[in-house]
Amino acid sequence: MLNRTLIPESRQVNDINFIAPQKQELANGIKVFTVNAGKQELVRIEFVFENVNWDESKPLQAIAVNHLINNGTHKLTAREIADKVDYYGAFLQTDYGADQSSIKIYTLNKHLGSVLPILWSVLNESIFPQQELDIFKQNQQQSLKVSLQKNDFLARKNFAHAIFGTSTYGSDIDVEDYQAINRADLVAYFSAAYKPENCTIFVAGKFEAAEFDLLNANFGKDWNNEASSTINHFSFESAPKGEIFVERADAIQSAIRMGTLSINRSHPDFAGFQVMNCLLGGYFGSRLMANIREDKGYTYGIGSAIVSLKDAGYFFIATEVGADVCTSALNEIEKEIDLLKSEAVSEQELSLVRSYMLGSMLGSLENAFSHADKFKNIYYSGLDYDYYDNYIHTVKSITAEQIKALANKYLNTADFTKVVVGKK
Repeated sequence: MLNRTLIPESRQVNDINFIAPQKQELANGIKVFTVNAGKQELVRIEFVFENVNWDESKPLQAIAVNHLINNGTHKLTAREIADKVDYYGAFLQTDYGADQSSIKIYTLNKHLGSVLPILWSVLNESIFPQQELDIFKQNQQQSLKVSLQKNDFLARKNFAHAIFGTSTYGSDIDVEDYQAINRADLVAYFSAAYKPENCTIFVAGKFEAAEFDLLNANFGKDWNNEASSTINHFSFESAPKGEIFVERADAIQSAIRMGTLSINRSHPDFAGFQVMNCLLGGYFGSRLMANIREDKGYTYGIGSAIVSLKDAGYFFIATEVGADVCTSALNEIEKEIDLLKSEAVSEQELSLVRSYMLGSMLGSLENAFSHADKFKNIYYSGLDYDYYDNYIHTVKSITAEQIKALANKYLNTADFTKVVVGKK
């Protein structure tokens, strides 16, 4: 029997093996990347579309189209689409991101020939019924009104708008923006964005030649959508933005979000930045958690992150603290940043972070779906699997002095945008 009085042996992760996808093309030129793995007769097919034709006067076009795309076609009502997908035990999911939008189908292989025509109709014949649009607008307006009462939502909203302006990354959405959505704009955006030349397909699961032939038969032909489009691209200035304070007189807690424009995944410093961030606030054992939660008791949780987008990257720290200790919390956050910039991290602390990061990477590769997601991350950053080799090497070999240098290079609190919602 297992002796539970003995601590399991600890060892560092050495090799992490990634399953690289097979690249193919449909007859109409759509790129298909397939991670063919797993023993179960199950497959996920994801159609990813670049967001296009950004118009800051119509900031919700892409979001609304992605949300409503499966709510009715020329041939099928929203109810019929849902019933047919459910009948075959499949699952249809839409996802909107600032750079890309996607629609995924999860299905058993034996039903692939039945569900793909449904998805083709969704991607080519969606009509965005006015009744469904009205329901969407009503629900989203109500949801936004509720969210606007939450300090953490307001902090996130003000922070994004401060550093990204009126771009898709920082658009300051209000209730009036939902009221302005109209069906004609959605149909126009659908025709411009959801077309073969703007599509990449990522497949994961058991997917052999027969399944590819089914995919090609359904989606390798001409599509209905063909309106002109320009893929979104943005540029940003890194000038400091200062402090933004939104007073909530009755606030019991204050929400804090602070940070700055930074690098994204394509930058050579990104992997080192991830190690530095993990030390500061990237996991439960981080310095910010140890100080502001465990020692001071100011919050239930605090964290930091470096986020990679297509045209930018940004670093942020976020928490909610008691309104009476907000200023003290801000001071302690800056104190931890200053310590990271002035004192070399101990080998013991760094070793723990190395193990955590490598273990997290290994644990995230649990199935074919996660391998496909890892590839998608580097594909849209213009990178290859050398990125992950460099990441693993950096985590294993980065020194305390290199971390200190990165902190001094990127964590200048004078350049931070600092948002506080509540009392200060």
